Amino acid sequence: MAVDTSHHDHIFAEMTFASVYPHYVTKIEKKDRTVDELHQVIKWLTGFTPKRIEKMIADEATFETFFKKAKLNENASLITGSICGYRVEEITNELTQQVRYLDKLVDELAKGRKMEKILRTP
Repeated sequence: MAVDTSHHDHIFAEMTFASVYPHYVTKIEKKDRTVDELHQVIKWLTGFTPKRIEKMIADEATFETFFKKAKLNENASLITGSICGYRVEEITNELTQQVRYLDKLVDELAKGRKMEKILRTP
């Protein structure tokens, strides 16, 4: 079933990755996970190295720019489940779905899930 997220799709397009990144760090560090692990998750999803992640933060790239420059992992569609009340696999707006993919991976990291499971490794 497709999910209409149009009421906040434009918000993600204009929101900067730099504004959300510190919240990701806080969330995972509260659960004794590391920034290196966060970067590993981001790299798996986007292909970005830690240096590229830092550049995106410094450039205050919007999520729209962030994901346009990303090379989304071919297994990203294996990310399923609910995030913020939405099933990520049912979101029809590509950018919103990509942002929610990232949110879901960060949540899984914070919840102590094993890295192999987060990265959808067979």
